[in-house]
Amino acid sequence: MSTRTNPSIHAPRRTPEVADSPLDLYALADELLAEARELRAKRSARTLTPGAGAPVKQSLLALVAGQTLQEHLAPGPTTLLGITGTSVLTADDDAVTLTDGTWAVCPTGPHTLEAVSDTVVLITVAPDPGSPTTT
Repeated sequence: MSTRTNPSIHAPRRTPEVADSPLDLYALADELLAEARELRAKRSARTLTPGAGAPVKQSLLALVAGQTLQEHLAPGPTTLLGITGTSVLTADDDAVTLTDGTWAVCPTGPHTLEAVSDTVVLITVAPDPGSPTTT
């Protein structure tokens, strides 16, 4: 019998809270990367702005090197800001490399995000109320 524990696939779902003080994005990025390394999915995220129906949603997403968010659609106008590491945002034949401090508009059509190195990005979305992913 193995004594090795089987890591969880994903982190437990966290309820966003209203920030009552400034947030150190770099410290949180380090926390999320550490958590992602322990999870089978090799990713972790934290929503920074609370609530369904909010006009803007911001989340930090950590991906361990080599991990890819499979092709998906954005739930409304979206931007990405590289916090740490290197990732590549790809849509159709276009690719944008995100590094520390690089900001890019995310296509609303099908796209992927691949972590070239351990990476954290800040995702900002203005959810489309009619999108099935916002309900």
